[in-house]
Amino acid sequence: MSTTPTAVIDLDLPGATISRHVYGHFAEHLGRCIYGGFWVGEDSTEPHVRGIRTDVVEALRAIAIPNLRWPGGCFADDYHWRDGIGPRAARPRMVNSHWGDVVEDNAFGTHEFMDLCELLGADPYVSANIGSGTVREMSEWVEYLTRADDSPMAALRRANGRDAPWRVPFWGLGNEAWGCGGHLRAEQFASLARQYATYARNHGGNALYRIAAGANESDLHWTETLMRSFDDLAADPDEPARPFQAVSLHYYTMSGSWGDKGDATGFGTDEWYTTMARARRMEELLIRHSTVMDRYDPHRKVGLVVDEWGTWWNVEKGTNPGFLYQQNTLRDALVASVHFDAFHRHAERVVMANIAQTVNVLQAMILTDPDTGALVLTPTYHVFEMNRGHHDATALAAHVLQAPAAADDVPGLSVSASTRDDGALVSLSNLSLDASLEVQVDLRGRSASVRRARVLTGADASSHNTPETPDAVAPAALDTSLQDGVLSVTLPPHSFATVELDLA
Repeated sequence: MSTTPTAVIDLDLPGATISRHVYGHFAEHLGRCIYGGFWVGEDSTEPHVRGIRTDVVEALRAIAIPNLRWPGGCFADDYHWRDGIGPRAARPRMVNSHWGDVVEDNAFGTHEFMDLCELLGADPYVSANIGSGTVREMSEWVEYLTRADDSPMAALRRANGRDAPWRVPFWGLGNEAWGCGGHLRAEQFASLARQYATYARNHGGNALYRIAAGANESDLHWTETLMRSFDDLAADPDEPARPFQAVSLHYYTMSGSWGDKGDATGFGTDEWYTTMARARRMEELLIRHSTVMDRYDPHRKVGLVVDEWGTWWNVEKGTNPGFLYQQNTLRDALVASVHFDAFHRHAERVVMANIAQTVNVLQAMILTDPDTGALVLTPTYHVFEMNRGHHDATALAAHVLQAPAAADDVPGLSVSASTRDDGALVSLSNLSLDASLEVQVDLRGRSASVRRARVLTGADASSHNTPETPDAVAPAALDTSLQDGVLSVTLPPHSFATVELDLA
């Protein structure tokens, strides 16, 4: 029996649209994500636009960042938005008790965040404070951001230098209400989510997509409780879900435990495969939570938003343990590729996802050196860039028929694909630590030719980029052949590849 890894992609069987928003990002007031990452201040010698670091913006524009979640995270439920408006010198200070117990001076607030989103060309996703805030405080923030006339909050915004309202499509109702957002029971939070959603009003032409803080990992009871709190979801399928439109899900990948998460770079074979198995668990969670949602929502009006995901390792030695700064290797890149394959396969329910986090925190796209200011693009960044063709494309049925197991519970090959216009993009991941895969992909239903193929790998699985070796892990050209509708490609160990196709 042949052991050649094989997959089938039906080019003529399009499925759900893969929202570009599953490639979303997350920026919390945590460590050096905001301060020293996005924000350098107007007096900085680093090139900037109104205090926002220019090269960070340029790098993120290159991967078409679709949305940015802010101000948290746990920080969101301690954040009072009025502290972050008006003259910076007059803004009150606060203690960031969740992350390093440092003093926050609120230099980066609402106007700075909205300016950042405009520079990025990204949609803002604002997380409102339910844990320590009030309904009125949240309602007035929506008004401040989105109302155009001479209402009290619109007038306050103009007094602070912004005439026109902003467009804010995504609105988060709390964060991790089962934990740092209040340690609430599911039933308590479901009632609060309905109340707060009622007062998160649409002003003028701005329509909010309200996202209720959802479950931690496999807490199906939390999801079911939120689904029971909706108004009639079996009504007209064209009617939007009320009172909110989506629920969230959080899941992090590590090789150890919460007490000892594992090292970002010093890992062995067992840690590699444990990480891959846990990354693949995202698909199981999507299936289980979606099954609960389907029971109450047959028309799939309610979106599932995975607004925190990614790897979480022990912090780098010598750094503040509350700043969550970690290195980013090929292992992190493959965790990302496996997640995206799952999001693509569940595009009918998964409407948005936000990797944690964008700069200098957890599984970051970008690392900045605090001493030299050097900027490094991580292996995970390159997965986002190589997968850019999946944004708003139509998912294609992609099936792995045969592949050697990389380890227990870890198949050697992961595949997903999408199409747009007369093109397609195929993503392939070799999850084996030390074995190449000679893969054959049967492309059915339409004629195809290869436009471009690239691979992301390195000297070993712990390869990563530094200011001294910024391209140790970077996309390179990949040889392929396509004969009689069969795409043949050799994937090096621990590698991610994309093949762009022209379709006839």
